[in-house]
Amino acid sequence: MKTPKGAALITGASSGIGATYADRLARRGHDLVLVARDKVRLEALAAKLRAQTGVTIDVLPADLTDRADRLAVEQRLAADERIEILINNAGVGMPGTLAEGDLDRLEAMIALNVTAVSRLAAVAAKAFSARATGAIINIASILALAPEISGAGYAGAKAYVLNLTQKLALEVGAAGVQVQAVLPGATHTEIWERAGTDISQFPPGVMMGVDEMVDAALAGFDRGELITIPSLPDPADWEAFNAARLALGPNLSKDRAAARYKVPTPA
Repeated sequence: MKTPKGAALITGASSGIGATYADRLARRGHDLVLVARDKVRLEALAAKLRAQTGVTIDVLPADLTDRADRLAVEQRLAADERIEILINNAGVGMPGTLAEGDLDRLEAMIALNVTAVSRLAAVAAKAFSARATGAIINIASILALAPEISGAGYAGAKAYVLNLTQKLALEVGAAGVQVQAVLPGATHTEIWERAGTDISQFPPGVMMGVDEMVDAALAGFDRGELITIPSLPDPADWEAFNAARLALGPNLSKDRAAARYKVPTPA
């Protein structure tokens, strides 16, 4: 698999998964455009990585739930031909049930986890396809496959990211653009604290360190995987799951209801 060596634009880059991607890609020799709300943390990370790796790093502070800020990032992504990798990582969690949740917080979560991800992926897909190169990495979650263990809004958003990525790969693959969805399980980052979740309540052995998670995700990227689940030991399990999904295809849309739904005609 050809790995682009252009610049990478990383959202949510000030901490956690995004900052770790920044570190790893800088060490691979990629220049970076770092996007997040916290300019101070972005500048500190950029200064450290410049000193350690010598790559060129631009800081682009932005709140991706704000239309004007998001448009600025989209314009940079569309116009800067050095950028050949998009890491669509910015996201926020939301605890609790849908019925009991704060609707404004739900809307903000969707704006970041769904709207911003979609718009940036669309801009990157157009720009990269025109140049017949590039890669789009969308950070989803295992909750896309296991919604029972999370709130409906967040799990639904991550399922959206998975579906978006699968279809996007079909749309841009022939143009030479690589697409990957990464489905981490519980990962030790600040997202838990921001969501108000006490990670000490998690059972032992379920939370992966962020360094290990990102290294696994990049190993999957290097192998050309469309779907990378860092903790999954046997890829055949995913392949079987996906094959079962695809097997439903011939029966998902027909001109008549299945016989089991037929209402008996009264005598």
